Amino acid sequence: MDKKTISEFGIDGFTLMEIAGTRAADFVMSKIPSGTHGLFFCGKGNNGGDALVIARLLSQQDYKVTVCFISGTNDLSPDADKNLKLLQKLDTEIEFLNWKNFTPKEYDFVVDGMLGTGLNSEVRASYSDAINWINSQKNPVIALDIPTGLHADTGHVMGSAVQADYTLSFGALKTGFYLNEGFDTSGEVVLCDLSFPNKYKEPSAYLIDRDWVEANSQSPQQKKHKYDGGVLYIIAGSEGLTGAGILAAKSAWKTGLGAVILITPKGLLQIYEKQMIQIIKKPVGDNNDLYFKKSHFEQVLNILNEKSGKLLIGPGLGRQEETLQFTQKILQKFEGDSVIDADALFALSQLDNWKRPTSSNWILTPHPGELRNLLNADVSDDYKRIKATSKKANDEQLTILAKGMPSIVGTESGVPYLTGYDTRIFSRAGFGDVLAGKVGAYWLKFSSVEMACFHALLDGSEKAKQYYEANSGSLEPIDII
Repeated sequence: MDKKTISEFGIDGFTLMEIAGTRAADFVMSKIPSGTHGLFFCGKGNNGGDALVIARLLSQQDYKVTVCFISGTNDLSPDADKNLKLLQKLDTEIEFLNWKNFTPKEYDFVVDGMLGTGLNSEVRASYSDAINWINSQKNPVIALDIPTGLHADTGHVMGSAVQADYTLSFGALKTGFYLNEGFDTSGEVVLCDLSFPNKYKEPSAYLIDRDWVEANSQSPQQKKHKYDGGVLYIIAGSEGLTGAGILAAKSAWKTGLGAVILITPKGLLQIYEKQMIQIIKKPVGDNNDLYFKKSHFEQVLNILNEKSGKLLIGPGLGRQEETLQFTQKILQKFEGDSVIDADALFALSQLDNWKRPTSSNWILTPHPGELRNLLNADVSDDYKRIKATSKKANDEQLTILAKGMPSIVGTESGVPYLTGYDTRIFSRAGFGDVLAGKVGAYWLKFSSVEMACFHALLDGSEKAKQYYEANSGSLEPIDII
């Protein structure tokens, strides 16, 4: 985007640097009072040039400025060199240092302008030495564009990286902020927009943002009766695993859904009757059945066809051979829309070349281990995980909500969505069942597979935040329903 804006559109790099530095300086002044002393670490490239712009602007607003060049001032990029000359023209007293003769003093904040987004190898000395010194400080650290040492695409730390309190990202957010070590390295990320024409913007992913989601969600229509708009069917539970179905059903009901119908082996009915009086139960089989069997298929299919709705299948189903066969047959034969979770994902992964029925839509909700089995791919690295999730969702024309940090929503279009906030709770036992119930319910309320996932993730995360603001104890799945 930067290159095309300069070479094709005609806004020169020096102007873009001035805009970036001005917006960054405005942010610094909003957070740090004038009269304080800032230390600016500069590399040879344009990242250092950005820091020099900020240093110049702050020096005119009663900030004391020290500039330290890590590799000296020879061979600076043209725009960085021009900004150094402008800084030297000021009548303000500014201290210039080289890392080789750097003597620590008392500083109130540090600005990291050493290395930008072009880093593709491990950070070398003297940059790594400067990083270690910065990370030992207690005062605020502000990284420009990206923390030095963090890979802009993958979020991997390249040997060592600045631990930033704030990262001021110029022109666009970087996926590396939200993948692997990036989330815990970047601190609070602030977008400083630049004059890039929209035609040059080709996103690799989108962030799931509450304001955007609300603005793009259709308002749920008022229901005339409890079945108006459909119902959520839940196929869940087996002996010893009924809690998963209870959590999923309660979670779906709490969204305000008109009707939730739990389909259960008849031998488990009394457990659910005691726990969920508001949920409709449809038992199948006889009183001795404590898990789903292939013989239950026709009875279950008839229940699913009674009223229009969507299906959530998987929480607590268990992995008995008969249950796997039952689940696989439901997945292959049921032509309605389905959220596939937990043990149903395992059953799906045991099929060769699995495909969704042509007339149905699927949302898969795997945690990293389930995702690995489904995709038969290495997803231990977040960058690999986002690529594999996006490709599978696009190839199979379905939606994948891959739980983890970040959570990833792979879409039929192939462009994924990421959570820019902590969603690690959904990988813990029980929390995934709550999330699945929310996904199924919001799918009915908003009639959009993507919005179902977005609202479910946001609702769960916001309830977790509310809990921690009011309580000091451990968060339980029931707390985010």
